[in-house]
Amino acid sequence: MRSMASCHSSKGIAAIVGVGPKLGRSIARKFAHEGYTVAILARDLGRLSRFADEIAREEKAQVFAIRIDCSDTRSIKEAFEGVLSLGFVEVLVYNAYQPMTWPPTNFTDIKVDHFEKSVAVSSVGAFHCAQQVLPGMVERGRGTILFTGCFSSLNGMAGYSELCCGKFAQRALSKCLAREFQPLGVHVAHVIIDGIVGSPRAAAATMASTSQMRWSVGVGEQQQGDGSMDPDVLAQTYWHLHVQDRSAWTQEIDLCPFNTRSF
Repeated sequence: MRSMASCHSSKGIAAIVGVGPKLGRSIARKFAHEGYTVAILARDLGRLSRFADEIAREEKAQVFAIRIDCSDTRSIKEAFEGVLSLGFVEVLVYNAYQPMTWPPTNFTDIKVDHFEKSVAVSSVGAFHCAQQVLPGMVERGRGTILFTGCFSSLNGMAGYSELCCGKFAQRALSKCLAREFQPLGVHVAHVIIDGIVGSPRAAAATMASTSQMRWSVGVGEQQQGDGSMDPDVLAQTYWHLHVQDRSAWTQEIDLCPFNTRSF
């Protein structure tokens, strides 16, 4: 665990679990931009530390990188000992998942240990992380827990039973926690990302501007029309959920790109 800046935030901690180069990093950057001290957690500490350096420098915020393995209960508890030592957790975003293989795997060829690990990361890890922060949220009468789901949270997919089972369970967990803890002041919501998350368009435009102007236009058009979802834009929805007035809390939201076709 390491601090990436010296400025102090009077707000609580925003803990983002499952931070990679796209959505997780964008969510962390958004909460840092809004003045939160941010703890980012993932398995690859080296890459995570680079993200923390980058976000802290750009947003002039405190960012802490903490290693976590969401399939390992002990690792989760140790990681959150570090998170909770920073202060009270006001926001938990659970964005972790076990990467899937392509092409899909025939059900009879799926290894039991791979199935168990995928379910553990998607749902058991979410369970343990929520248990770490809920007591403090209930004590203060406020807090936000946001779970990242996907198309597989609602639909079975041939060849991806391990992903679907884990995501189905995570959605059920979110619904149960919302029923139990929203009356106590804790906002719990499930965010379905129904599409492919691409690179931030702003970053792509910056990269393109270093080349020829006509290439810059081409990249912008490709980013607009390739059907991918901008993680910076998605992060704004996570922020909106956090600051919603409790008189009208969203419990689930389904996000998809404009060119998604219905079948």
